[in-house]
Amino acid sequence: MTNNQLKYYSSLLQKKIRKTEKKFIVEGSTLIDDAIDSGFKCEIIASTPLYQENNPLIIDKYIINRFRTEIISNKDFEKLSDVESPQGVVGVFHEKNINTQLTNEKIICLESISDPGNLGTILRTCDWFGFNQILLSKDCAEIFSPKVIRASAGSVFHLEFKIDENIIKTLSYLKGKNYSVVTADIKGKNIYSHEFGNNVLIVFSNEAKGPSEELLSVTDDRVMIPKFGKAESLNVSSAAAVFLSQLKSKIG
Repeated sequence: MTNNQLKYYSSLLQKKIRKTEKKFIVEGSTLIDDAIDSGFKCEIIASTPLYQENNPLIIDKYIINRFRTEIISNKDFEKLSDVESPQGVVGVFHEKNINTQLTNEKIICLESISDPGNLGTILRTCDWFGFNQILLSKDCAEIFSPKVIRASAGSVFHLEFKIDENIIKTLSYLKGKNYSVVTADIKGKNIYSHEFGNNVLIVFSNEAKGPSEELLSVTDDRVMIPKFGKAESLNVSSAAAVFLSQLKSKIG
């Protein structure tokens, strides 16, 4: 790998470069394999000498499958990693699945989920319960950022996304297609007595601000998780897990 190539690939740790180049970095063999198995195009795999020494079968697998594989120094590898304790292997991949046609009966919508850890965890939960179409507002955290990829444990590779410039307009359009908008809101009805119909858009909103007034204006039902203890609130990713579990139990 040349110095210019190293500089280019390390620049993919910056959001603006990922957006321009439509590429992203994945660290760790488990996530790399997940991306490959999910059909993402791999441009290059880079590892340290120690990783190659300790994991020869993994490196050989990449070589046999004709992925470009480079061994680089620890110092150079640190430029490709955004974690304190690098795993020793990264892959560079091309984006896909970010403008899907929304056709499922149950679609998960995310408004202004800005924390990468929360977004990744919600995506992992969606994947677990089998909800694979996700509509996101443009100000959500970036789905192919390293933190979101790690928090999703690779689920980001299994899902279909639509990132929308005007999510309220899209929700209104889908309402015209006989979808109902159900928004998670602390001022809503008890989720355990709520009946979810067909063609439902489940919306989770910003961690601190909650649903926007624009979102509430197109919402059909506001639904909440009742409080039984003394906790002040639920993290949005924890709330999403409860919502999606209840939704799955209702629809089978």
